[in-house]
Amino acid sequence: MTTVKDRFANWPRNTHSKKEKHMTTEQIEQNSEQETTQPSLEASAATEDINAELEQLRAERDQLALQLAQYQDRLARLQAEFDNTRKREAKERQDIRDYAIQSAVEPFLGVMDNFALALKADASAEQLRSGVQLIVKQMDEALRGLSVQPVESIGAQFDPRIHEALGSIETLEHPDHQVLEEIRRGYKLRDKLLRPALVRIASNSAQKSE
Repeated sequence: MTTVKDRFANWPRNTHSKKEKHMTTEQIEQNSEQETTQPSLEASAATEDINAELEQLRAERDQLALQLAQYQDRLARLQAEFDNTRKREAKERQDIRDYAIQSAVEPFLGVMDNFALALKADASAEQLRSGVQLIVKQMDEALRGLSVQPVESIGAQFDPRIHEALGSIETLEHPDHQVLEEIRRGYKLRDKLLRPALVRIASNSAQKSE
């Protein structure tokens, strides 16, 4: 009679065959290789992307460096042109000033020469006086050549725009505020006043009372 114990004794201890064990090991190794290969492929692709980005950044850097060099060269040229223009304008302004000074001084060189001759001359007082009068006339001509005119004073009515009164003279013979005496001559350049004339004016009480 077969017992339960005998049945279990005859029952296979291992339900898996060696072939099944071997296949399972291969499957495990294959799965392991797949798991190992997948990250490697992903890392390689990421490395290629990084290298491509680096190459693009290097190209952009080189382009920016080239543009910077071009801008620096252009800036240097502009600075050189600006310096040359500034120097040229400074020279032109100096030339204009020199020309203006020359035009102003040249007419008076003859006046200075006549003054020097008058100082060296051994002449009487009357002769010296006549010489000085000629020099003053020459001076007036030089000023007129520069468009400088004396301010009208004696006999004119007092004008505070061109006259400066230093006092008054009581009189009944002249209109009130008429310029009677010129202490210092005034001058104007065309219509621009260079300096006012210092004068004394008439003070007519008869006209004031009226």
